[in-house]
Amino acid sequence: MDQESRLSAFLKDRRKRLDPAAFGFSGRRRTPGLRREEVAQRANISTTWYTWLEQGRGGAPSPRVLESLADALMLTDAEREHLFLVGIGQPPKARSASSDGVTPRLQRFLDALTSIPATIATPQWDIIAWNDAARVALTDYAAVPKDERNILRRMFLDHATREAQEDWESVARFLVATFRAETARMGEDDRAGQLIAELSTKSLEFAEMWADNDVQTVGEGVKRIRHPLVGPIAFEFSSFTVDGRPDLKLVTYNPAGPDDAEKVRRLCQTIRAAI
Repeated sequence: MDQESRLSAFLKDRRKRLDPAAFGFSGRRRTPGLRREEVAQRANISTTWYTWLEQGRGGAPSPRVLESLADALMLTDAEREHLFLVGIGQPPKARSASSDGVTPRLQRFLDALTSIPATIATPQWDIIAWNDAARVALTDYAAVPKDERNILRRMFLDHATREAQEDWESVARFLVATFRAETARMGEDDRAGQLIAELSTKSLEFAEMWADNDVQTVGEGVKRIRHPLVGPIAFEFSSFTVDGRPDLKLVTYNPAGPDDAEKVRRLCQTIRAAI
């Protein structure tokens, strides 16, 4: 089956799965699902063009048309990716989803890492989930207002966060470079624009680093901090994309050596003792 035939079959299948009444369409129907003209109307494209796509003779649609069709057909993220792959042979550009939180299953995974700090961050470095080890070893995000749980803001504007870094400038440059790369990958949204404007105004150091145009992926490396209770701790950090949520990254901080692991263990004990 060629590419146009695969696209045709997928569009027909998803169109027939939709309930017309759920979209305010009425009238007697001989076949299930929406009519072609109704899908075209929802996607804001011509009925003729959509009909050609379903008939496998419309040629390769543009990414904009595929995005409109994905919304019109109420596709899931996995279905949206498949639509792009059968439509133009490449996955869609990643997009930010809601950053209100993570699934209970993912939170349980974080909590299972009892001695390894772990966080979930958006492309803009907003922290939306963490475990107890991260709370005691890195930052008590539960005690930080939601709007201020952003690592970039804290690194450039919070004195305590800055002082906790063994090599603040290297960490700051790393964050700015990864932020630039993620902003380009996801597309600059309102949140990213607001952060750039705020930090450029409030921090000359950020403005200078942003102007350098450095780009870097999160990947893995070593993070060293000065903890107020147990002193220096070194972590080996690794970053992973969350499956089904390409806008989110899981970052784990594994204690680099036995002494570091013991310090994290002692910090975690304070939580268990309080329960």
